[in-house]
Amino acid sequence: MEIKVNFLDNLRLEAKFDDFTVTADQPIRYKGDGSAPSPFDYFLASSALCAAYFIKVYCKARDIPTENIRLSQNNIVDPEDRYNQIFQIQVELPADISEKDRTGILRSIDRCTVKKVVQTGPEFKIETVENLDEDANAMLMGQADNDASTYILGKDLPLEQTITNMTSMLAGLGMKIEISSWRNIVPNVWSLHIRDAASPMCFTNGKGATKESALCSALGEFIERLNCNFFYNDQFFGEEIANSEFVHYPNEKWFELEEDDSLPAGILDEHCLDIYNPDDELAGSNLIDTNSGMTERGICSIPYVRHSDGETVYFPSNLIENLFLSNGMSAGNNLAEAKVQCLSEIFERAVKRQIIEQEIVLPDVPMAVLEKYPSILAGIQGLEERGFPVVVKDASLGGQFPVMCVTLMNPRTGGVFASFGAHPSFEVAVERSLTELLQGRSFEGLNDVPKPTFDSMTVTEPENFVEHFIDSTGVISWRFFSTNYDYDFCEWDFSGTNEEESQSLFGILADIGKEAYIAEFDQLGASVCRILVPDYSEVYPVEDLIWDNTNKSLQYREDILNLHALGDEELAGLVERLEESQLDNQTDIPTLIGIVFDENTVWGQLTIIELKILIYLAMGELENAMSLVAEFLQYNDNTVERGLFYQAVNAVLEVTMDEELELEHFIGNFNRMFGKETMENVVGSVTGEVNFFGLTPTSMKLEGIEPHLRLIESYKKLHQARKDKAAS
Repeated sequence: MEIKVNFLDNLRLEAKFDDFTVTADQPIRYKGDGSAPSPFDYFLASSALCAAYFIKVYCKARDIPTENIRLSQNNIVDPEDRYNQIFQIQVELPADISEKDRTGILRSIDRCTVKKVVQTGPEFKIETVENLDEDANAMLMGQADNDASTYILGKDLPLEQTITNMTSMLAGLGMKIEISSWRNIVPNVWSLHIRDAASPMCFTNGKGATKESALCSALGEFIERLNCNFFYNDQFFGEEIANSEFVHYPNEKWFELEEDDSLPAGILDEHCLDIYNPDDELAGSNLIDTNSGMTERGICSIPYVRHSDGETVYFPSNLIENLFLSNGMSAGNNLAEAKVQCLSEIFERAVKRQIIEQEIVLPDVPMAVLEKYPSILAGIQGLEERGFPVVVKDASLGGQFPVMCVTLMNPRTGGVFASFGAHPSFEVAVERSLTELLQGRSFEGLNDVPKPTFDSMTVTEPENFVEHFIDSTGVISWRFFSTNYDYDFCEWDFSGTNEEESQSLFGILADIGKEAYIAEFDQLGASVCRILVPDYSEVYPVEDLIWDNTNKSLQYREDILNLHALGDEELAGLVERLEESQLDNQTDIPTLIGIVFDENTVWGQLTIIELKILIYLAMGELENAMSLVAEFLQYNDNTVERGLFYQAVNAVLEVTMDEELELEHFIGNFNRMFGKETMENVVGSVTGEVNFFGLTPTSMKLEGIEPHLRLIESYKKLHQARKDKAAS
């Protein structure tokens, strides 16, 4: 994690990371102002807080209340060496906690990250640099052996060379990549989380049998998502980019809207129109891209090449971002390698969906076959030894598809986690299933997996598949565990060179009657492609283009950002549109309008219902506000402070709306209950003297919305690189 430090007045310092700011000072006796803890105080507190965190995790997983658990830490300083200290952590546990859990709680403290780092002894490297923002990816992971050349199946270059190539490309873009976490909880299964230090919303996870292969996976995913603009899906690019020569790619094409809002000629082909507009209900306005919102420019479309005949077909960027999410995008050492990964991912998810929705019973992989892959078997045995039964299944549906499945059971919770992986190589597909299973997860995280069910409706609903796509935590059927298999086991093999594998996978698509469309992206210096297979590789249902399109944000974005500048008539129009939209009141505003706010602010946690309340209060429509405040308080998951604010609003409205009550008779005790400052804002909100309390003014220029401005700056790096490439 990158922490940037600013020097303030006297001895005060300010550390900034993610969306947080920490201020440090020195005691007055050390010439400071005593306005904040010292850096060393924060260090001491971090170990106590970390210990408490692991206690909380342990107890939460076992439904043990923590209200009566107390923890304290004292640091005992050696009088002869002040750097030699004992951190004494003491825990007070209630008498009703069992001996087993007492032991478990104490052991959980041993897992404290701060404690382990201190005990291991971090190495400090101190140096001067010309520019803190350069040296973008130095030392992502220890210094590599220059002579090492580690090849793995499916990759045309050694891992070491691949890491060097990818980090060089990211450095050339000015992206400073940092590793925020590593995990290796069983043998031969590694995962990590990387992110852009300047814009942490841009992040990926990687997985592999070694730390090098996991890092390659994470970097490759990061690069594919940069090239395919996935990090910026559904987000507003800002007015500058929206009005630039191109918004997404230099080769994009804009189609003007028709007067009757029908689809303009030239968008998609007949095959796709039959899938995405079967009843002629899809309108041109449904396909305005969310990122620019430029209705006057029309529909921004990206060229894809139809695999069957090489013809160019224009896909609206809106359609891609609404239906496909990240499915079917990949970076590789070359395009053939990238295409194999794209197609493998498409088959993995499509076959997984078919298996889950049709409740297909898959055959187990015989132990004699698993024993051919000792490193994979070691990881599986590591899970078994920790009390998690594992079942490895052949998901090829009788040798049709290059897909495998590793399923984990959690006897502690009754939960089940089915992880799928695909690749032309049987071994790689099994390995991917296993590493996907544990990607970014701790043993505690395996307590959150859902329980299987015999309820087919639960299994087959579209949202369940979306959950499976996002993090594999959807529900599966108990029928999945039957030994009455629907297919015989097949030890399949589709492997060959990357070119041969690519042709083989395209052949499978052709055999099942599916057409593929391919876009290649090389403007940023990497081999990246994206493959769309209509009516096969979508994640969301086609109906979402009409009924739940992300560009609904365009109906609200500008007015909400300009909220403080709107007059009563404009406010009335905004709240009327919200009321008529049938959007869930609990929908959060950042998602609705495609803006990344600091989630620790009121804007960051604002929901439609709270926005409606604030608008009604600003308009003086107290009855409407009062009816919504009660609902807000019933379902509120906002901060305690915000909840108390609306509790006070509710009380003041009750008094104000009752002709027999006078506010002056209650204000004294209201002040005692909620605080004088809060009550001034509450009363001001009810009388109209305070508007939109807690929401700082902004506009379409996004003033003060630092997380989103950082996201736009991240995108501008790509935009400039594409512009330079097009001009060269």
